[in-house]
Amino acid sequence: MNFPERFSNLPAYAFPRLRALLDHHPAGGEVVHMTIGEPKHAFPAWVTDVIVENAHLFQSYPPNEGSPELRGAITDWIARRYGVTLDPEKNVMALNGTREGLYNAAMALCPEQKNGQRPIVLCPNPFYQVYMVAAISVGAEPHFVPATAATGHLPDYASLPVEVLNRTAVAYICSPANPQGAVASREYWAELIGLAEQYDFRIFADECYSEIYREEAPAGALSVAQEMGADPERVVLFNSLSKRSNLAGLRSGLIAGGPETLKHVKQLRNYSGAPLPGPLQAAAARVWADEAHVAENRALYQEKYALADQVFAGVQGYQPPEAGFFLWLPVDDGEAASLKAWRETGVRVLPGAYLAQGKPGQNPGETYIRVAMVAPKQDLQRGLIALRDCIYR
Repeated sequence: MNFPERFSNLPAYAFPRLRALLDHHPAGGEVVHMTIGEPKHAFPAWVTDVIVENAHLFQSYPPNEGSPELRGAITDWIARRYGVTLDPEKNVMALNGTREGLYNAAMALCPEQKNGQRPIVLCPNPFYQVYMVAAISVGAEPHFVPATAATGHLPDYASLPVEVLNRTAVAYICSPANPQGAVASREYWAELIGLAEQYDFRIFADECYSEIYREEAPAGALSVAQEMGADPERVVLFNSLSKRSNLAGLRSGLIAGGPETLKHVKQLRNYSGAPLPGPLQAAAARVWADEAHVAENRALYQEKYALADQVFAGVQGYQPPEAGFFLWLPVDDGEAASLKAWRETGVRVLPGAYLAQGKPGQNPGETYIRVAMVAPKQDLQRGLIALRDCIYR
């Protein structure tokens, strides 16, 4: 039997690679998991009540695009957060988690050709793996652009050659960035949107960490696009309740953009989508409408920022994250450091190279480890101190 070759040369996914690296070695202490960005703070207790109250909706097929209540809650949130007024009928759709949207948006919106050539999909490097696989799935060429300390840990798309930009159909950008915690400024967004206008490509703005930050809320791509008077189809926004509300298992995400963009995305969902079950849509609508729990959640992460800054004060190359909940710690070799930490302390972290593309010596993640600050504060403190003492002393 023949199988498609387009996925045959993909690198192994990060977490199977991590298990292969660590699992045949015994832990050197009480295990502290700091690899997966799965929030552990409490979600609002009333979420369960809303699901139970709406359990009768399990009898019905859920609305494919999201219930009117959910889409209204999403557009209300976008108006509060970004100052952008959208039509819940034409400009938004509920997602079964943003990974679905980040993948399917490429399927729905990336053309077969750009200026008569194979299209290019721009990806930051390091990157969320779905960007690359979405590009490959639609027959586009993923083009990896380093997001390093030299570029403020955001990709410098404006520096790309004209021949690349002329073929670009889609540019993925994550702000706040996973894994580095860098935030795109209004100036960065304006430059990127201007570039997209000039070379006629779409921006897929992955803003899933937007509500976890130190002091000032990160700028949003939709806000800047509106201020610039850009084509309303230019920016496609993605966000979710996973990080904002500690509800990764609820699988409530959103996609927002111009009416033509959403028409094509909805058409694909009609055939291939997996809409959120009705009781979960009801709960999601309530969660998007509530900000009190978001502020409480953010305050807990702000305590963790302060803790990390204290533990790593004086460590050469330590850069405090602006937002999100990852530390991107410099090391000589990410795999060696991850293995050393596991064997000597029981702390489990992720080699940065597993989140990036490039040959040895050219992979922008290979001299970093990613540390997820999702554990309870006491466990986090123990893990961070163990990491510091193991790797930096």
